[in-house]
Amino acid sequence: MTPFRAIVVNALGVDEGLRWLEAARQAHRRVTEAERDRSYNFGFAHYLDTATGAHEDITLPVAAAFEALKGMYEVARRESGVDVDVYFECVAQVCSRLGDARRDRQQQLEQGRERRVAAR
Repeated sequence: MTPFRAIVVNALGVDEGLRWLEAARQAHRRVTEAERDRSYNFGFAHYLDTATGAHEDITLPVAAAFEALKGMYEVARRESGVDVDVYFECVAQVCSRLGDARRDRQQQLEQGRERRVAAR
């Protein structure tokens, strides 16, 4: 699943990727509610599109992230014993930690530059 997560984060950035992962959780919930209630189900892709607004600005990064989330969803759904909602939550936590690590590294690099400039 790491390649799917990487596509989402690389395409959208960490913060937007987190928003999309939450949208994927919402889309999954809508699918499972429709299945449970035996009501009409538009499917994960439709609910994801609605929650993310992907259809409003179709760019290559948006399309890549959208397809990666669809792939992630299909793989998770087919695994026996996997709670898809919990799965997306775990992926979101990994992305959040990745974002924190990237921000920390950027801050360290900036501080190093400032020290080098001050030392001149």
